[in-house]
Amino acid sequence: MEGVLVTGSASAELAGECARCLERIDDEIEVRFQELFVYDDQDYSSGEDDEVSMLEGDLVDLETLLRDAVVLALPFQPLCEDDCPGLCPDCGARLKDDPDHSHEEPVDPRWAGLAALKQDEQDQD
Repeated sequence: MEGVLVTGSASAELAGECARCLERIDDEIEVRFQELFVYDDQDYSSGEDDEVSMLEGDLVDLETLLRDAVVLALPFQPLCEDDCPGLCPDCGARLKDDPDHSHEEPVDPRWAGLAALKQDEQDQD
């Protein structure tokens, strides 16, 4: 008797990028929602709820309800696969395409001067 109870489900198409490898992700999501829209003549100024959904005349505005339901169901960090290896931190190569990807071990900057001396010796020989 307080208002209209709206229950339903909605589906949406999603497009985005993987948080690890930046590959395009296309997916679908389905959400369920339920909300009570109270009549205009109800007095909810007593502080029961901070945000009460109200009917606008005889109309129900579902935009906010649907947007909130979809946004809350979205993954925080979408992934193309659960075990996506991501990108190489040195060169940016996609590790899924090249699983044996590697680089030479970086020279410790404390020994770089000795490596330069050794290279000079080899050049003189």
